[in-house]
Amino acid sequence: MIFGRRKRGNAVEDDLREEQAPEETAMPEDDDVDADVAPGEELSPEELQAREWDAAFTRTEGPFDISEVDLDADDVKRVDFGALVATPFEGMTMQLNVHRESKGVQSILVGDGQSGLEVSLFAGPNKSSMADEVRAEIAKSTVAQGGQVKLVEGPFGAEMRRAVPVTDPEGRKALHVSRTWLVSGPGWLLRGVLLGKATFEPENEDAQVALFEFFSNLVVRRGTQPAAPGSALALRMPEQE
Repeated sequence: MIFGRRKRGNAVEDDLREEQAPEETAMPEDDDVDADVAPGEELSPEELQAREWDAAFTRTEGPFDISEVDLDADDVKRVDFGALVATPFEGMTMQLNVHRESKGVQSILVGDGQSGLEVSLFAGPNKSSMADEVRAEIAKSTVAQGGQVKLVEGPFGAEMRRAVPVTDPEGRKALHVSRTWLVSGPGWLLRGVLLGKATFEPENEDAQVALFEFFSNLVVRRGTQPAAPGSALALRMPEQE
């Protein structure tokens, strides 16, 4: 953790793209959605275990909400995307996925030369998490594409490990492998998709430490603008220094 912490009080959908291609994801619009099992709902042992992993994870070490940190407590140079503030790491590369018409930033792809992390931000319920619903939709889409998905305990609760068959421009068959992190905060949902070496060597801490710390140090500035849970929160182009 780089910045100061504030003292605590008493205290995604046609925009929710998966990493392969745009996918429609049905999202709840009730901010009071109960994260527990609904009456009559039957969950697989894997999903029950995933919910336990989610429940055990706390954001004590990030990612953070703007209300939980003091960005003025240090002199670290950060990249301000409006609704999301990122802390670069040494040697980091960054690409922005920009909407063709609105020119708004849809996602951020950072890399360390061997692995990449694509970050997207969505509106979420204020009083609960929608990670389990998003996870279910991603798993359904993965199976529909002929792929496989596995749930494991990751650094941010339940982690999805996916392998989806793809065909390159020369017609050769391959597998697109990724790891997905989902983290909920007050009124928002962060998604991080790991690519590259960190996905093929998930036990190799050196292959993912920079991207793990980048994701952990993200700060969400949700704002008060109304947005349906699951819709993308608009990011702006960072100012040039």
